[in-house]
Amino acid sequence: MNIDILILNTAVVDFRSDEFGFVGKLAGPGGLAKCKSTDMPSYTQNLYKQWIDGGKAAAGGPGNTAPLIAKAGLKVAVGVNLGKGNFDGLDIQGRFFYETMKKYNVDMSQIFIHPDLPTGTTFIDEKANHERGGIVYFPNANNEFDFEYFKKSVKKLKPKIVFYMYSGLSDRGDANNGKDLANFIKWCMEKGITTIADSHTLAGNPQSLIEKEKFVLEYKLLEPLLPVLDIFFTSYDEARMIENTIGEKGRYAGVSQEEYIENFLRWLSARFWSANNNPRILGVTVKDGAYVIYRDAHSNITGPTKVTSSFMTGNVNDLAGAGDSFRAGLITYIAKKTSSFRNNKIEIEQAVQMGNLFASLYIKAPLMDRYSFIVTFERMLNVIETKIVFQSFEELLRAL
Repeated sequence: MNIDILILNTAVVDFRSDEFGFVGKLAGPGGLAKCKSTDMPSYTQNLYKQWIDGGKAAAGGPGNTAPLIAKAGLKVAVGVNLGKGNFDGLDIQGRFFYETMKKYNVDMSQIFIHPDLPTGTTFIDEKANHERGGIVYFPNANNEFDFEYFKKSVKKLKPKIVFYMYSGLSDRGDANNGKDLANFIKWCMEKGITTIADSHTLAGNPQSLIEKEKFVLEYKLLEPLLPVLDIFFTSYDEARMIENTIGEKGRYAGVSQEEYIENFLRWLSARFWSANNNPRILGVTVKDGAYVIYRDAHSNITGPTKVTSSFMTGNVNDLAGAGDSFRAGLITYIAKKTSSFRNNKIEIEQAVQMGNLFASLYIKAPLMDRYSFIVTFERMLNVIETKIVFQSFEELLRAL
């Protein structure tokens, strides 16, 4: 069997409510707190089901990417751990995640049902002003992610791209100071598979961490990973925390955001691209697009350059998953252009604009139907090739 993209790890169900007051105390605005499974609130399975039936739940992690890619017309699978339970063999969170993926024709043949730990669960402090609220994450079954088990999935499915979500959120996935993940990525690379992995804002309020130039242990996990990884995008806030942790604190103090990001990408590529000659992409997402540096198959480097989104118009319904949906669009483009990416070069601006388009359509979709605006890759590429900067969201939807 051959598929386009295999997405691994961090199956999670996100529950959103303005009643989760404990979230802000643990995570802070826009932050994420990884908590022990034993400390998870003792809500019943019936209550979770009521929230799911009432539209207060969404499939996170691969749920922010896999259905989007599938709706674009690609073959996508997820390899994840779900919890055992009384809902046709799964707990209610796992059943909801599974059925959501199946609804959009995502291959679910490679799941592992954990006999003891429940499906990963997050609680999001929903904000009325559409700002990103804090997230409290209970990894549960995700903590036991087994690379050897999912190597079998890679061998069976033969994907063009493997996307690991996320570095920093699984005890077993992050074991050996991140070297286990790096070795798995290297194993994929040796099979000719393009690889991408994501990290996640951790340890509370990111603004407080940045201002205090705090060292965040989880970003040390990137040191063995980045030399073997083909694609890596992070946010501006995360870039600053990465710099504080594995770079030199205050190196670019007092410069503009644009200068900081360009310097960050030059530093990151110079430090980590010497390990192999593969085509590589590094980027930093911002509110109105992304900055990118790209090395093609002939070792020609483009950037750092900013690709401003042509799709900024429209009202945002929910920013949670914006980065994930951006990466979904980017790797959809690369999966469609795999031969060019591996052997020649791609139109890197188009690739980033595909990420911008996916993200725009995702964060502006109704909360009960987050995937509704995604159409086939060919139709979205046609829109990108027009190079129109859209003045209204209705105009964009008509063009699609």
